[in-house]
Amino acid sequence: MDLFSNAPQPIDGIRVGIGGWTYAPWRDNFYPKGLVQRRELEFASRQLTSIEINGTYYGAQKPATYAKWAAETPAGFVFSAKAPMRIMQSRSLAKTGGQVDDFLGGIAALGDRLGPIVWQFDAGLRIDRDDFSAFLDLLPKTLDARVQRHVLDVRDPAFVDADYLALARQHGMATVFTDSMDYPSFADVTADFVYARLMRSHSTIATGYSGDALAQWVARAKLWAHGGEPDDLSRLAPPAMPTAAHRDVFVYFISAAKERNPAAAMALIQRLSG
Repeated sequence: MDLFSNAPQPIDGIRVGIGGWTYAPWRDNFYPKGLVQRRELEFASRQLTSIEINGTYYGAQKPATYAKWAAETPAGFVFSAKAPMRIMQSRSLAKTGGQVDDFLGGIAALGDRLGPIVWQFDAGLRIDRDDFSAFLDLLPKTLDARVQRHVLDVRDPAFVDADYLALARQHGMATVFTDSMDYPSFADVTADFVYARLMRSHSTIATGYSGDALAQWVARAKLWAHGGEPDDLSRLAPPAMPTAAHRDVFVYFISAAKERNPAAAMALIQRLSG
């Protein structure tokens, strides 16, 4: 079995992927029959152009593990990754500088396979605005001489407002578009890239999303990539940034009917290529 042929490349700076690569149902509808588990990342990274690492939320890995993951993926592929829960649930975010440096110092072993870091603040957490602002000051703009992108995923609706957007823009950090009924969902662009987590796949549809829905996401992703903003998605405030000439776009099919997400991602990649 040749796992190394026909690896897709980003299209107009648009990367499409899923959350993680280890999920038992995918062995029936995504991974080739008989593929050993240790080669699942190797295979998945050659069908998609990015994967969001969710496991780092529950515990960071050793640098050697990150380096191994990087070595198993093709050129042009990137990971995004969630920051550890122990940082995100700290009572004093402003005092987590050492933990932030430790996590980022380790995951830097991904090298040029490292994409955005997602800083997820779960619903129910009380966030102090000043403490949050001080925390953002801790996040480095570069890591090992590479520009480092940061993504904010705040799930407390009371905190998500125009002031939050202004703070994200001030720091050049993206805010997650969740496409979800469970979390704040807004399409305001706050950085020079866009990060979307699509969470509405259906188990009754082989590709997770209908053909019409996938066509809509193709149009939206291309509009984002070409510097525009979709006018059919909800926003918190009027656009506050000049129209960019180009943006990188990260689109992940996450949660919902998780068994369908690889098919949804591959279908979107195919449509973007058409």
